[in-house]
Amino acid sequence: MINDVKRRAPFYWSDWRDAWDYRVVPATVYMYFANILPALAFSLDMFTKTHNSYGVNEVLLSSVMACVIFSLFAAQPLVIVGVTGPITVFSYTVYDIVVPQGTNYFAFMAWIGIWSLIMHWLLAITNSCNFLTYVTRFSCDTFGFYVAFIYLQKGIQVLTRQWGLAGGESAYLSIMVSLLVLGFAYGCGILGASNLLHHIPRKFIEDYGTPLTIIFFTGFVHIGHMKNVHLETLPTSKSFFPTADRGWFVHFWEISVGEVFLAIPFAILLTILFWFDHNVSSLIAQGSEFPLRKPPGFHWDIFLLGLSTGVAGLLGIPFPNGLIPQAPFHTTSLCATRQVVDEKARGHTVRVVDHVVEQRVSNLAQGLLFLVTMSGPLLIVLHLIPQGVLAGLFFVMGVQALEGNGITQKLLFLARDKNLTDATDPLARIDRRLAIWVFVAIELIGFGATFAISQTIAAIGFPVFLILLIVARSWLMPKWFRDEELRALDAPTAGPFVMESVGGAYGESETHTPEGNETAVVDDTLERGQSYELEMSPANRKDVPDGAGLMTGGPARRRPSHNESQRPQGGVRKRSRSSVNRRGG
Repeated sequence: MINDVKRRAPFYWSDWRDAWDYRVVPATVYMYFANILPALAFSLDMFTKTHNSYGVNEVLLSSVMACVIFSLFAAQPLVIVGVTGPITVFSYTVYDIVVPQGTNYFAFMAWIGIWSLIMHWLLAITNSCNFLTYVTRFSCDTFGFYVAFIYLQKGIQVLTRQWGLAGGESAYLSIMVSLLVLGFAYGCGILGASNLLHHIPRKFIEDYGTPLTIIFFTGFVHIGHMKNVHLETLPTSKSFFPTADRGWFVHFWEISVGEVFLAIPFAILLTILFWFDHNVSSLIAQGSEFPLRKPPGFHWDIFLLGLSTGVAGLLGIPFPNGLIPQAPFHTTSLCATRQVVDEKARGHTVRVVDHVVEQRVSNLAQGLLFLVTMSGPLLIVLHLIPQGVLAGLFFVMGVQALEGNGITQKLLFLARDKNLTDATDPLARIDRRLAIWVFVAIELIGFGATFAISQTIAAIGFPVFLILLIVARSWLMPKWFRDEELRALDAPTAGPFVMESVGGAYGESETHTPEGNETAVVDDTLERGQSYELEMSPANRKDVPDGAGLMTGGPARRRPSHNESQRPQGGVRKRSRSSVNRRGG
């Protein structure tokens, strides 16, 4: 923890100065909608399943508290913290277990938070985050796959409830609206990544497409004959007051001694979930595809997470932690990109990340917007959002998370025609195609077990499966898979610069690549062991600004990342992540 603070402290003031950048504006707006709307949908889920114990105000206050703490004090301010799908499952599962026994639910949850705070601090003090060296893409992809399906499942559940709440006509209109939201929001992302239109309107559509889609379809349902159809909307309560008839501070002493100690096993499961979920969120948000320049601090942030967990328990609000996929989406929205034309590759144009705007303002700003949202006028506005629109946003988040997931990419590789598969693909160099099938099958079994148990009363035990995935990858799978197969199929989640603070990446070893390879391959979307890094060479390239031009009014200026400071000059070189110089962390 001390080393984390020492490494990050010199960058603290630059975290505020660097926010003077255009990318912060769309990132704030996008993350506000990408964070608040799923959170509101989760609040609807908890409102229903905990019999009005949690509602909109509890979820908003939890997000505000977490965003303020982590944006001001965290060593990794890019990580978005809030109410997640797994904690929603945890909260109403605890309710189903203890409330029928006559236990005070809020007091019991407060003690879970207190015990978990102690456990988080013990984990932080004992440098437990060093075990992140064993967390690879295998575990992250499996958990990310699970979270994506939780989003899709919640969207479907919101729609199926419409038959019981408002009738068939309303249900079918909600389904139509949800699919339209998915189509338009996803289409905006595709358009933003294409070469259509000028880069300014293209980037505007990419940055603001999802929020504008939500706003448009909230009003769309009031057009024509649709205005005569009753649609269920998001339930809200009195501004700045708890949903239930209680105060904000929980009387945690109104519980028996036996129940205080009964909360310990629940706290253990919560701590396991948060240790894995928050750290994975941090790893993915600082993944090797992002050219970051500022050091991370996993140990210190686990300490802060314990603090926010304890405070949330005492306030009677859901426990917040790192969000997937919002955390990596936040970093992506802060990426300044440009189009690079490689004349040696017959003028082929690729989109590359120029730099990431690493700062604290976007996280803090979207958190404070949550606080404003708790006011009376904006709660009225939230009450206008049809539940079908919220379901559509669930679908958008789920599809986007699945699209970039390593499991999805491997399945697509296996489904491709072998004769039309790119020979430079790392998976194409694996001799045993069976190894790819077995690797994917193990990931899907891990996902299936985690998803299945989360549908039962034993749902609070699903964090145990996450730990088993790490054990299986580190000690069991190497017994059957060959080393070269695992290097192609799996990789560290983050680069050496990020992993250095936890002792380096698992299985990291030096590899050598022929210096003469100048094939212009940028962005290995599968992130499977090989990293492709672009060096600008005026002799064979020219830039077309994209995104960065919006900020500066002209061509993008390259700012080197920490690792790039040691790179040799030249053209495009392919090299292993493990060969990146690890000095200076």
